Amino acid sequence: MARLDSMNEKEQKFILSVPCPTYDTQPWVEGPSLSKRRVAIITTGGLHKRGDRPFTFDPGDLYRIIPGDIEANDLAISHVSTNFDHSAFQQDWNVLFPIDRLNELAKDGTIGSVADYHYSFMGATDPTQMESEARELAKILKKDKVDALLLLPV
Repeated sequence: MARLDSMNEKEQKFILSVPCPTYDTQPWVEGPSLSKRRVAIITTGGLHKRGDRPFTFDPGDLYRIIPGDIEANDLAISHVSTNFDHSAFQQDWNVLFPIDRLNELAKDGTIGSVADYHYSFMGATDPTQMESEARELAKILKKDKVDALLLLPV
């Protein structure tokens, strides 16, 4: 991960000038105990199934669906930022897609179940441009009875 103090002055000024959105709503709600929750992963690591088209910077190309039974070798990353170090993901896919850990938690009863599908957004996207896709994804998650998300911002 890039550190602000290791960037040149121009890069620092740019990063510090990017507005951070605020939201008026409070999405937090009460739910069942953790041992009864169905959990899905949402990452902003630009992950996709190997063989699927890589992420582009085209409007609307914001997320990919990742099956929960995917094998580590079948998961690819197309996050192209020079500020994003891929080496940890190459050593252990659970860094960006902790499916093994979720399956362990489900097996020992800590969580109720793991969703059949998970989702990866391209992290280099302004979150204010994702609202319609986020609403679409919320409907999909609700239909799948997902009531907890493991968010992995990159």
